[in-house]
Amino acid sequence: MSEGEEMVVLDTSALFALIEDEAGADTVHNLLEGAVSGHVEVLVSFISFMELFYITMQERDIEEAQARVDLMQSLPITRVESTASLSVTAAKLKAEHRVSVADAWIAALAIDKNAVLMHKDPEFEQIEPQLKVVKLPYKR
Repeated sequence: MSEGEEMVVLDTSALFALIEDEAGADTVHNLLEGAVSGHVEVLVSFISFMELFYITMQERDIEEAQARVDLMQSLPITRVESTASLSVTAAKLKAEHRVSVADAWIAALAIDKNAVLMHKDPEFEQIEPQLKVVKLPYKR
């Protein structure tokens, strides 16, 4: 990452917005174009890969789940795996707030990297004071 480059963490909800062409898909697409041009680094937690796969498998089928993970792997994103420090931050968020385990990991990544979290998940609102966020339009 170069000096002054912005860092953004995509929540799984933002990835679904892009893949399913929901409201906010254009914002995610523009962000990814910025990643290609080197103006932004886009991070995705390892747990978002799991979430995208299992939700798609439940709602559609395993072939579509694999196709979506393959698509994610082709995007200009950096997959971030678990670390000891991330696990502690995620555990603290989970203990202090009513968030899912996945959202705790994703928020922990944004906090750890001092990155902006792009999402469309109201569950993050309770921890927004600890985060910089870009909210995509929520589903109605």
